[in-house]
Amino acid sequence: MFDLVSFIPRAIAQSIPLLLGCTGETLSEKAGSLNLGIPGVMYVGAISGVIGSFIYEQSCGGNVNPFIAIMIPLLACLIGSLLMGLLFCFLTVTLRANQNVTGLAMTTFGVGFGNFFGGSLIKLTGSEVPSISLSATSHCFSKALPFANDMGWIGKIFFSYGFLAYAAIIIAIVTAYVLKRTRVGLQIRAIGENPATADAAGINITKYKYFSVCIGCMIAGLGGLYYVMDYASGVWSNDAFGDRGWLAIALVIFTIWRPNIAIFASMLFGGLYILYLYVPTGGNMAVKELYKMLPYVVTIIVLIVTGMRNKKENQPPESLGLPYFREDR
Repeated sequence: MFDLVSFIPRAIAQSIPLLLGCTGETLSEKAGSLNLGIPGVMYVGAISGVIGSFIYEQSCGGNVNPFIAIMIPLLACLIGSLLMGLLFCFLTVTLRANQNVTGLAMTTFGVGFGNFFGGSLIKLTGSEVPSISLSATSHCFSKALPFANDMGWIGKIFFSYGFLAYAAIIIAIVTAYVLKRTRVGLQIRAIGENPATADAAGINITKYKYFSVCIGCMIAGLGGLYYVMDYASGVWSNDAFGDRGWLAIALVIFTIWRPNIAIFASMLFGGLYILYLYVPTGGNMAVKELYKMLPYVVTIIVLIVTGMRNKKENQPPESLGLPYFREDR
């Protein structure tokens, strides 16, 4: 039988990296920057946190301080993701390079960066398996609320997650509020729609593009850190992320550039991603492989439906992916 109480928490845990990646990419795209480097940013954020955690665990012999064990990988992740955002902005905003090519190059770089340093750490540990385990740090990240076990299925569904899962939902809600209800959000959206008009109104295009992309990359980087430290129980394996970064980018279109809707959309995709583990197939591997295709089939359908919509509010920012040349104003 389908175990709903077991399925929902795992689907939500699977959705958090998608939610953080989608929220970060939405913020970037609202400012007119199409950052296809999000998968690479998530890799760099994850491996930066792993490096920080590895160094700390090795220095203290496994007797970690919970606060320090969280703060070191968290800060390392944010710094690594920020550097990726600054690199993307320097190339696409300052040097006006093609955003599509730059994003794809950054994804390739980020994956290679993560695999190189991940492989190096694995060799340092002398592990016989191609992975590294940071169980002490993972325990700090994945620790659930203390009363979760006393509330039965309600506690398991709503309160059995690490702090980053709740932080991801708060970040999505705050991002949606900032974009929709604040002056900063209005200026970001104005740049994404018509940077020439925004420039004429006195809005600093370069500053807001750097701000949006860098903050967006830091949010997306947290998705990579969550996957390793919480969902994967602190185990780093090269190429273990799969295509979650690309699904996060697809979710931006699915949610019509609204981070608050991404909370529920990411849970849907997270459920589809692991559905094959819970639906009885009777040992039929062909049927199981078909279930694995569901997230991508839904993505294609969403892209088709979105492309057929003619409403203004359902369309991407008009200047998305286009460099701004002030001289052409």
